[in-house]
Parts: sequence; structure tokens; C-alpha cells
Amino acid sequence: MITLHARLKSITNVANGINAFELIGGGEDPLPPFTAGSHIDIHLDNGLIKQYSLCNDPDEINRYVFAVQREETGNGGSKAIHDTLRAGDYLTISIPRNNFPLAQNVENHLFLAGGIGVTPIMAMIKACQSKSLKFELIYCVRSPEKTAFLNELAKIDNVTIHNDQGDPAHSYDFSELLGNPMTGTHLYYCGPPGFMRAVKSAAANWPKGTCHFEYFTTLDKDHQPAAPENATNASFQVKLNSTGDIIDVPVNKSIADALREHGIEVQTSCESGLCGTCQIRYLEGTPEHHDLILDEETRKTDILICCARSHSPLLVLDL
Repeated sequence: MITLHARLKSITNVANGINAFELIGGGEDPLPPFTAGSHIDIHLDNGLIKQYSLCNDPDEINRYVFAVQREETGNGGSKAIHDTLRAGDYLTISIPRNNFPLAQNVENHLFLAGGIGVTPIMAMIKACQSKSLKFELIYCVRSPEKTAFLNELAKIDNVTIHNDQGDPAHSYDFSELLGNPMTGTHLYYCGPPGFMRAVKSAAANWPKGTCHFEYFTTLDKDHQPAAPENATNASFQVKLNSTGDIIDVPVNKSIADALREHGIEVQTSCESGLCGTCQIRYLEGTPEHHDLILDEETRKTDILICCARSHSPLLVLDL
């Protein structure tokens, strides 16, 4: 995967426990452009690779801004970023990737954000504003103190901020909002697992292709997506197109794990089919997709090797 160096220009507190980090080019070459909904990989000194959505205006070609909520639990990525990064540091990052783009030629965009899931939505709002596109945001968050970008959002029309004070009884009623699909509207949502499950359930009747979403955290066992209806639970083999080597993938291992055990270095991050770090092409065979980001067209050519299985006995990989 292509990486580049960037310099951390500034760190700004945007809510209780949430900081925004501004990156600029780390050398003579400018930062590559990005589109609303994009994220970048941040390579940390502790060996972790974490994905964070870019939340600034995509028209800003000289900087990337991402925001991170400090989590006391988890694998330490957010704590490392909050506790160790300082303005002036140089970071290794990926070029932007977009698994959550704005739909084109749409009459209206409805954005639903939960907590720190507002970060990709911020870039989407700015893209809509620059193109004079119609949009609405409903932002669900525990309290004003936890509301990222509150001052900025307060100046924007068609933004509703719902504070539930952490009480499920005061959660936003998505069933009323989404029970009847809105003609000409596309829905975008991002937030924690419970929020995502509630929105998905409420929008179950929306037409195919009108709902777009992005998970920002590895899913726990209670929130894993349902397996494909024709899911298999069998071992299979992968073949490396470059060498002809054939590698067994047992039931209890991923393709990525099997490749590593045979000395083939592959890059993964979330290990849950959420980030796209391990996306590769396949050339032959019938894969079984378990990810949450690849669209139907991309699934005809690519898989995520952290979670994909195979219906056919053999998958030929473009490796």
C-alpha cells in the first residue's frame, strides 16, 4: 500500500475527549486530493495502523484534518494518538481511500451521525455546501460537552443535535423518521454499533442503493453482520498468481493469516472487513464476501482477505 509522510501542524480540542489533528505535507510534494467520506491510515509507533475519516473540506488541497475520541478501552490507538502526538511530529499515513462516498445526481442527502461518527459527515456537509446541494444532518450525542464541532455546526441550517444524556429512553426515534422512504433522498449514517443497528432497522424499507453507511469501530460479537445466506463453513485453497504457490486456508483461519504463515507479508488493520486495508484482486474462483464496505461492482473483482471465504475450492489471488 502506498504511504507518504505528513507533518502534524496543529492539535485542537473540539469537544470533551475529542481532538482534531491537522496534517500538512511532509515534504515538497503536496498531499493527494480526497473526496468527502474518505479516510486515511495512521501508522503509529506502537505498530498499530488505525483508520480515521477526514473531516475538513475536500476543496482544501493543502491539508487533512481528522478527529479522534480518546477511548480508555480498546487496543490503544486513540490513547496513543492523544497521549503521544505533538505538533511538529512527522507521521506515516496512507493516501486517502473512500468506502463511503456521496452519491451523485441526488436530490437530497440525509445524514445521521452518532458520536464521533460525525467526522466523515463533516466533510460531506462541506462538499454539499460548496456545490449548493440540499442536505440535512441529525447528530445524536450524549451531551453538549461531547458534541464535536458544536460551534461550527450551530452556524449551519438544517442541523439538529439530539442529546440523550446517555439514557436509552431518550434515544432518537429513527423509526418515525425513516419508516417511509423519502423520494429523491439518499441516507448516510455512521456511529457506534447500537446506533448503526437502530438506523439499519428503521431504514429496512428504503430502496436498494439509497442507504450508505460506515462503521468506525471493530464490531463486537453482538453486532457482527449476518453471514451471507449461502455462507459456507469449509476450508479452501488460494493460489498466488505470480508464483503458482497453492496455500490451504482452514476453517479457523483467514486468508491473511494463511498467507502470513507461509511467509507472505500482507497488511491488515481492522481484521473485521471495515477499513479496506487488505483489499486485493482475485482472478479466478467464487469468493464469499463477509465485509461491510465493498459494493456489488467491486465484489466482482476484489476481496478483503481479513474476512472473505470461498465458495469454490480454489481462489486465484493477484499476488
